[in-house]
This record gives sequence, C-alpha cells and structure tokens, in this order.
Amino acid sequence: MKLIDIIHRPANPAPYAEGEKIPWNEPAFSARMLREHLSQAHDAASRRFETIDRHVAWIHRAILAGRTAKILDLGCGPGFYASRLARLGHTCVGIDYSPASIAYATEHARAEGLPITYLERDLRSAAFGQGYDLVMLVYGEINPFRRAEAAAILTKARQALVAGGRLLLEAHTDAAVVEMGAREPSWFSAETGLFSDRPYLCLTDHAWDAGERVATNRYFIVDAATGEVTRHAESLQAYTDDGYRSLLATCRFDEVIFHPSLTGKPDPAQQQLIAIVAS
Repeated sequence: MKLIDIIHRPANPAPYAEGEKIPWNEPAFSARMLREHLSQAHDAASRRFETIDRHVAWIHRAILAGRTAKILDLGCGPGFYASRLARLGHTCVGIDYSPASIAYATEHARAEGLPITYLERDLRSAAFGQGYDLVMLVYGEINPFRRAEAAAILTKARQALVAGGRLLLEAHTDAAVVEMGAREPSWFSAETGLFSDRPYLCLTDHAWDAGERVATNRYFIVDAATGEVTRHAESLQAYTDDGYRSLLATCRFDEVIFHPSLTGKPDPAQQQLIAIVAS
C-alpha cells in the first residue's frame, strides 16, 4: 500500500473484509508481541502478573473449589494462567497460535517441571481432546471470531469436558464493542514496537456495522524510512448478555452464570469485560 491508499480507504469496511485479526502467528510479529506480553508496564497484551495472580486465585477457589483438575486453556499466550494453575496442582493443556508465546511457555514449563502441554494451533482447526474439568478462554478472545466460528469453538469445548465440567469465558461487554467501533481515529509514532522493528507511524481508525453488530479496527503502519504502508485489521463481534446466553445454549451449555470480572466482583480497571461460567 501507499499513502494515497489511506486517503482512498473505504469509510466503513465490511466486517472481516480487510482482515480478521492482527497477525499474532507471523513469527516476527509474534516475537514482538511476546515482548508486550512480558511487559509489566501495561495490560495491552497480557495483564500484569499481580492481576493474573488474583484471577487464578478466584478460578482455583470459586470455580474449582480448591480441587485438582484437568484444565484446557484456549488462547493461552505465554502460559501465565496455565503455569500458575499448574503450580496449584492442576494439570493443564494450553493452545495458542503464536509461535513465540508457545515456545516461551513450553520452555518455562519444562524448566519448572510443570504438568503442562502446550500446542501451537489455530483454535478453529485444533483438536481439543477430552477429559477436561475446565475449559477457559479469557481476555475477550472469543469476540474476534465470527459467530459461526465462535459456536464451533465452544461446541468443541463442550465436547472436551467431562460430565459436570465447566466453561469459563471472559468476554467483552456489548457496550465495550460498540464503543470500540465508535472511537475517533488516532495515531502514534514509535522507534520500534509491536508492528515493526523499524521506526514507524501507526494510524488507527474504527468502524461499526450496526446490522452485523461488529466493530472493525484498522491499523495503517507507515514505515518512516520508505513511506510504505502495511494495513492490519481486526473485527470483533458484539453480544448482549442474552446473545451470550443464546450462543452458549446453541452449543448445549446450561446453568450460565455471569460475574463482573475474573475476581467475582467488579473491577474498575476492566469494566469492559465480564466472566461467564457455564456447565
């Protein structure tokens, strides 16, 4: 792309038409994203460790009642949740399609001797296996998938659970996704960062499709030396509470319970996310 292509971009792209998600699985991007996961200066990629510690304590106590369990962590990233759960006595499998994150998680699990298996897979095509007491998909990772893809992933999750097993889904609120699509354009510059190892400008704009109820975020990365432009885009599906209930019912989950956060109580720092537990 060239700069003129930004000027001529469609104002309201169709959902998913310009990309489904930023390229977490591309090796160089994945390596840069891992740096963001490991940073304790922000919660943009992964949460700060002190927050994850609180979440894991609640999962262990409130969802698993302190009993050891076999856990499947979908979209596990560098294994921050799985490793903490394993240290509490749980056996875990983590699946993610970021090669750098899976390599990091595998190395650290092996070094600690933790009972965790990590798999580099796309959740849409991955086999989940069976016999899990808990399947978890956190930090809003269900929303980037199309409705049909989300339903297929959650159906596989249900099939992977033992009788009486539970699903833990942390998802974006409806209002949060609507707000994403309504944001004003913005930009920043960086010497190096998530989108490139070279100096660049990042121009970001947003769109909201009211019919499909999908927000689209577009990132135009301008190489500072050459002026070349690379576009990334991601779309997020919005669901009301009833929409989540309907989605889970379609996948044959029941006893759906909503919590304000992964601590079981309101979290002023993360009001855009809710925790859903289904049996």
